[in-house]
Amino acid sequence: MTKKPGLRERKFARTRLKLARALVQRLEQTPLEEVAVRDLCDDVEVSEATFFNYFPRKTDLLDYYTQLWMLELNWRSQQAEAKGLAAIAVSFDFMAAAFHKQAGVMSEIIARQALMREKLELVVVGLAERLIAFPDFDGIEAQPVGGVDKAWLPALEQAMRSGELPANTHIPTVMVGLAAIFYGVPLVLRQGNPAAISSMYHQQLAVFWAGIRAAAKGSS
Repeated sequence: MTKKPGLRERKFARTRLKLARALVQRLEQTPLEEVAVRDLCDDVEVSEATFFNYFPRKTDLLDYYTQLWMLELNWRSQQAEAKGLAAIAVSFDFMAAAFHKQAGVMSEIIARQALMREKLELVVVGLAERLIAFPDFDGIEAQPVGGVDKAWLPALEQAMRSGELPANTHIPTVMVGLAAIFYGVPLVLRQGNPAAISSMYHQQLAVFWAGIRAAAKGSS
């Protein structure tokens, strides 16, 4: 049985979650570099000292939200009835829906990924935050935190076992290709035709899987 978080932990979690939500709202109108910490603090009614006690830098707050979003993505992928390649498509559908709903923060997440010179250090998402942010997500407290590859790897392995993909499929190559589609399609379509992200994802994945099968067959 999961131990209920204490009052201090719950208060800590609520403040971090409020700051994350405030950032998301601000990013729909303003680029990250123009969002002032003092404005986020005004939105949540905390001091700037409190903010920096929770997040040393403004980008740490964005990284925190990213981990919350990835946590939900991985949970939904794991809970989906779809298996194999269909399970991978779930994560792409989730990304497309997120871009449709909140393009500002999703664009900043992709930009942050592109600008980082070192691997992102994961921001800890505690038990209280998980339970408060996702009250109806059964098992969310045990869901591993990590990138979207956490959802893709088991689905790829299942696709190879079931014959959807050849047994000699080179997983690292597939991971790079999936990431290129996952982050690249929204960048290309964001300003011109964001509504087409979902359908373009499915078209690109179909072409990608056909290429992976052909490459694996050619190397066998």
